[in-house]
Amino acid sequence: QVQLVESGGGLVQPGGSLRLSCAASGFSFSSHVMRWYRQAPGKERELVATIHSAGEITSYANSVKGRFTISRDNAKNTVYLQMNSLKPEDTAVYYCNVLWRDINRWGQGTQVTVSS
Repeated sequence: QVQLVESGGGLVQPGGSLRLSCAASGFSFSSHVMRWYRQAPGKERELVATIHSAGEITSYANSVKGRFTISRDNAKNTVYLQMNSLKPEDTAVYYCNVLWRDINRWGQGTQVTVSS
């Protein structure tokens, strides 16, 4: 079965950096587009970044463009989100996502808190 396991969240000061990881299993990872979403308290889940199957195409929400970088290692079935210059408004639970057989699959999420 499809499994997505996020890690790497935590508490960081404004201006700091974190690197999130998502380990995937149960499907052909190298054939699928992968995405990172986030959900802040009281807000809807929003798309943060997308990476195509070979990593050749990426896209970002305007709010994170220039600060976040999505990447993947198909040999390790892992997708990453490097987050730099973090702001308090980046505080959220971050989720890894894949659309598998027309159904969205989600990990359990990892909490990122940006605060001094």
